[in-house]
Amino acid sequence: MLNLLLLQLATQPNLGGEEPTEISLSVLELAIKGGWIMVILGVFSIIAMYIFVERYFAIMKASREENNFMNNIRDFIHDGRVDSALSLCKNNSSPISRMIEKGLKRIGKPLGDINAAIENVGKLEVSQLENNIAGLATISGAAPMLGFLGTVIGMIRAFYDMSMAGNNIDIALLSGGIYQAMVTTVAGLIVGIMAYIGYNMLVSRIEKLIYKLEARATEFMDLLHEPAN
Repeated sequence: MLNLLLLQLATQPNLGGEEPTEISLSVLELAIKGGWIMVILGVFSIIAMYIFVERYFAIMKASREENNFMNNIRDFIHDGRVDSALSLCKNNSSPISRMIEKGLKRIGKPLGDINAAIENVGKLEVSQLENNIAGLATISGAAPMLGFLGTVIGMIRAFYDMSMAGNNIDIALLSGGIYQAMVTTVAGLIVGIMAYIGYNMLVSRIEKLIYKLEARATEFMDLLHEPAN
């Protein structure tokens, strides 16, 4: 019914003989048309952007590894210079160095205990890197739903205006509700898509770092199995 009404209004002849004028809206004007839901979506977008940027640089920093780090650790252990290996780890602020440092402090204990200690440090480092990422996933799912809520509210408003207008229905009367319905849908999808892409990018980088941590842990345990020179 609403679509038929809009079609009739759009196809009415121009009785005034005036040429139609092009109407342009800015992003701010569209946001105002969307109502209070646009405020929440705006807050969601700011939070999502902050989480992505902060976590992205934190993961990039954690992924850096000093050249020949494991080779130097191997040389120090073979030479019996465990203290030098510990100093090297302390001078490198990275999950890999902290994990190897924990293993070095356990040298002399059963290899199973050393391996368990390294795994615990690795899990702790990964948990810290995943901080706030769940919030990004929540926004990616909640933003489109909030946009659809705005769509329903806008359509309810449009139908309410129609019922109150009786026979005096015109396109200007319906524009407010329709604007809110369409604008909130688009805004919710944009915020949700951006948050979803950002979440998957961060998860992918964390997975790559996990593989690197597992490889270094295995390399360190193999190093302890090597016979001393």
